[in-house]
Amino acid sequence: MAGNFHRGGSLYGGAAPYRSQEGLSTRPAGGSDEVQLRIDPMHGDLDDEITGLRKQVRQLRNVAQEIETEATFQNDLLNQLQMTLIKAQAGVKNNVRRLNKSIVQYGSSNVVHVVAFALVCFFFVYLWSKLSKR
Repeated sequence: MAGNFHRGGSLYGGAAPYRSQEGLSTRPAGGSDEVQLRIDPMHGDLDDEITGLRKQVRQLRNVAQEIETEATFQNDLLNQLQMTLIKAQAGVKNNVRRLNKSIVQYGSSNVVHVVAFALVCFFFVYLWSKLSKR
C-alpha cells in the first residue's frame, strides 16, 4: 500500500471513492499522501455510532488482556511442569543406574525377589479391593 502513495495513486489503488451507508466517503487529497474524510450532515447519528465503536474496542481490549493473562498463566504452568518432568527424569535415570549396579554386583536373584514381592503386593491389593466392594 505504501508503494501506491509514492507513485501518486490513491489509497484504494485508483478505485472510485467508497461511500458507506452512514454517509462517509473518501477521496485522495490533491497529490498528497493523505486521505480526506467527508461526513454528510444528514446522518447525525455518527456520534452514537462512534460511541458504540469505542465501547466495542474497550470490550475487545479487555478480552485481549484476559487472553494475555491466561496465556501467561498457562505458560508459567507449562514451565513448572517441564521442570518437574526434568527432575523426575533425572531421578528415574539415577535409580535405573543404581539398579543396574546392584544387578551387576549381586546378580539377578534380587530382581526376581523384587518382582515376586511386587506381584504378591498387587495380588493382596486386588483381593482387598474385591472384598471391600461386597
